[in-house]
Amino acid sequence: MSIILVGGGPDTVTTPAIFDRFVQDVRHRAGGTRAPRIAVVLFDRDGSSEYFLPAYLEPLQGRIPCQPVPVLLRRNAPADQASFTGVDGIVVGGGPTPEYLAGLISCGPAIRTAAAGGVPYLGFSAGAMVAPGRALAGGYRLRGIEVCSEECSEGLEELDVREGLGLVPFAVDVHTAQAGTLSRAVAAVAEGLVDRAVAIDENTALVLPHAELEDLEVIGAGNCWSIRGSGRKATVAVLSAP
Repeated sequence: MSIILVGGGPDTVTTPAIFDRFVQDVRHRAGGTRAPRIAVVLFDRDGSSEYFLPAYLEPLQGRIPCQPVPVLLRRNAPADQASFTGVDGIVVGGGPTPEYLAGLISCGPAIRTAAAGGVPYLGFSAGAMVAPGRALAGGYRLRGIEVCSEECSEGLEELDVREGLGLVPFAVDVHTAQAGTLSRAVAAVAEGLVDRAVAIDENTALVLPHAELEDLEVIGAGNCWSIRGSGRKATVAVLSAP
């Protein structure tokens, strides 16, 4: 099993090792005797998935013969838990984080069961942010004070932490160096909204090979920023690829 959290969308990924790692884990899961089935989750707004889906499928199909299973989320239409049964990999794409949370929250048990059974998870941007048990949905103010740019707010004002998929025990923020979201993750920890957070740069992935905090691995060209809290304080450690 591996959980791979990417700090941007596939359009920001120029490091082949990120897709390579996921495909390696999918191949191991499938056992090499059949074409693996990979669920690819994408929020669809008025047919937008037709444009964005190839960015997720092409890097996979260019590396391994596989059977993609598109799971299209739409407003007020949650995904079917059965979509995550019998798959060899799960990819969750980028887009509006609150909509991904709304569309996938009922599937949390099925996704956790799949991951516990060895199915690798690859989350891009919003797909990384929804992976934690307590997920940062968005927002740009804390007690009315700006902690990041409004452009990163996901349409929310105050920092909003919601129930997530429960795959990792820390909150996740993304586009960190590029969008300046480290301050939001630090604020969330210092305020006690979450106990710990990891903020991930674009073209960078955080890998949990065994879902253990001690086994964190970074691949890609940027940094992951690990934030821990102590009272009203937060400390930041920088994690980089070897």
